[in-house]
Amino acid sequence: MVRTAILTVSDKGAAGEREDTSVREIRALLVGVFAETVYAVVADEPEQVREQLEAWADSGEVDLIVTTGGTGLSPRDRTPEATRAVSDLEVPGLAELMRAEGVKKNPKAALSRGLVGARKETLIVNLPGSPKGARESLEAIIDVLPHAIDTLKAEKRNAPEDWHQ
Repeated sequence: MVRTAILTVSDKGAAGEREDTSVREIRALLVGVFAETVYAVVADEPEQVREQLEAWADSGEVDLIVTTGGTGLSPRDRTPEATRAVSDLEVPGLAELMRAEGVKKNPKAALSRGLVGARKETLIVNLPGSPKGARESLEAIIDVLPHAIDTLKAEKRNAPEDWHQ
């Protein structure tokens, strides 16, 4: 199982003023191969996002971190910057794939600034905050994620053998 953490980045969510409906969409897609180990909500504060990403990635207990929210053009949307700050490397192809698939259904998906990066052996994926955007973005890359994680770990531990073909 791929050990997964979900981080919601939302001022209103962190203040308890809004229910996070995107996390339901994400959890529904993760069933099976992905096991959610932890969940947290932080405000749209880059330092809070960085601290949570670092804590999970550095713990060695999480293979995949999925963030939702903070990827748009609003002045408070800084999840990609926080992710870039903690990442050892970026994986632009996955972010490009999410946007390419998204614009097929909604041209506004091109406005998402989400990125995919890695810190140590943990993959970090930024998804939009809207439930539909989060679901469609994750659907676009979900089949590649186990192999990407195994590659980061330099082993074939988390995915069936045929995923490594």
